[in-house]
Amino acid sequence: MNKIKIFITAAFLFLSSFGCAQQDQSNSITMGQFKEILKNDKDIIVLDVRTPEETATGMIENAINIPVQVLEQRVDELEKYKDKEIFVICRTQNRAPIGASILIDKGYKAKYVIGGMSVYNQK
Repeated sequence: MNKIKIFITAAFLFLSSFGCAQQDQSNSITMGQFKEILKNDKDIIVLDVRTPEETATGMIENAINIPVQVLEQRVDELEKYKDKEIFVICRTQNRAPIGASILIDKGYKAKYVIGGMSVYNQK
């Protein structure tokens, strides 16, 4: 009975490691890199994919707000930025990778910001 428990536990741990794959970070930027670009490039394009309720607590100046839930339907609003890199941010980095993927699939250049606004707002 003990061997069965050990086998089941080992199998569960092995299989769960596949289900919890980390996000692809090839299209990401660290918070430090993002803040440096933000400081030095006044023409940076920031897409905040949080909901309007979340952005009511504050946004990065000049950021564009399109919630990730409607980004595919509203992606044409970003057409004039298609030749620029778009930096996608959300609250905690869960939705930003999805937003960046949507943009990339539509032919945009995009990176998501690691950590999101929760890290951005830390001193």
